[in-house]
Amino acid sequence: MDLQLKAPGTYTYDMISLGEIMLRLDPGDGRIKTARSFRAWEGGGEYNVARGLRRCFGLKTAAVTALADNEVGRLVEDFMLQGGVDTSLIRWVPYDGIGRTVRNGLNFTERGYGIRGAVGVSDRGHTAASQLKMGDIDWEYIFGTLGVRWLHTGGIFAALSDTTADVVIEAVKTAKKYGTVVSYDLNYRPSLWKDIGGKEKAQAVNREIAKYIDVMIGNEEDFTACLGFEIEGNDKNLKSLNIEGYYKMLGEVIRVYPNFKAIATTLRTVKTATVNDWSAICYADGKVYNGLSLPGLEIYDRVGGGDSFASGLIYGLMTTGDPQKAVNYGVAHGALAMTTPGDTSMASLKEVENIIGGAGARVQR
Repeated sequence: MDLQLKAPGTYTYDMISLGEIMLRLDPGDGRIKTARSFRAWEGGGEYNVARGLRRCFGLKTAAVTALADNEVGRLVEDFMLQGGVDTSLIRWVPYDGIGRTVRNGLNFTERGYGIRGAVGVSDRGHTAASQLKMGDIDWEYIFGTLGVRWLHTGGIFAALSDTTADVVIEAVKTAKKYGTVVSYDLNYRPSLWKDIGGKEKAQAVNREIAKYIDVMIGNEEDFTACLGFEIEGNDKNLKSLNIEGYYKMLGEVIRVYPNFKAIATTLRTVKTATVNDWSAICYADGKVYNGLSLPGLEIYDRVGGGDSFASGLIYGLMTTGDPQKAVNYGVAHGALAMTTPGDTSMASLKEVENIIGGAGARVQR
C-alpha cells in the first residue's frame, strides 16, 4: 500500500488536525443533570487524533482551530500544551465580553454505566471555530512553506456551520496540491446537520470532500447517511450488521471514489454501556483486513475511542504501510483509550504493542 508520504526533512509536522476543540465537563460517576462539580478536559473529534499521535505515538502534531481569546480559550490551550500538540496554528478571535458574537464550545459528557448509556450535551453555538470561513487560514503557508505529511479532519467540523465545510474543502484541496496525505472521519451527527439541510446537505458536502480523501474512516451508518451508500440486506434499524453486504458496499465505495487508498471502520456491538465487543476492519488493495477482536471489552469511558482508533490506524499506515498492522494498532489504541476517563488517550506505545502481542491485564511490576 503506497501512500506516498513526504520524505524526511521536507516537512515541519507529521500530522495536523482541522476541527473544533471544546472544553469537556465531566460529572465523573454522576449525571449531568444532578452534578455539583465537574472535571475539565479538552476534546474534539479531529483534535483527539492529533493528541493521540503526539502523546502515545510520539509524532509531531499541530491543531488548526479557532478559539475566543478569553480565560476559557486559554484553558483549552493549556490542555493542548499538556498534550504536546503544537498551538501555533490556533486562530485567536477577540472576545466581546459576554459571548454575544463569539465564544468557546463546551461539551458536557457523562460516561454511562450498565444499561444507562453515555450522554453528551454540546453547548457550541456561535463558537470561534464554527465561524471559520474560507480565507481565514493560510493553507499555502501551512502546506507549502511549513510542510505537513498528513492532514486529518472530519464530518463534525464540516457540519458546524454553513462556512466550515468550505474551510474543509479549501484545506483538503491545498493539502493534495502539496502532496499531503488526507484522512477524514465521516462522524455523522444528525443533530449537527438538522438545521442546515439535514441528511441531504450532509451528503452533498461529504460527497464533494470525499473526492480529495486518501483514507476514509466511518461506520456503516456514516457511509449510508453521509455518502448515500446502502448495505444490501442490512437491518434498517442498524441493530445488526450484514457484514458480507458491508464488504460488498465497500467495493462499491472504492469504485465511486478510486482516490481512497483505504477505508477503515470500527466494529462495535454494545452489550451495555460498560461492556462492548470491539474490533475493526481496514479495506485496502481490494482486500479486507480484520483487526484484533476484543469481545467483552470492559469500558470506563467510551467517548474518544473511535478517535484513538483513528490515531492508531494513521500511525500504523505512516510507519509500516501495512493495513493489517495499522488496523491492529487502531483497535488496540482505541480499546486502551476507553479504559481511562476523558476524550483523549492515556496509553503508551508499549501498551498498545503489548495488546497487539496478546498481553493480558496482569499487573505490571
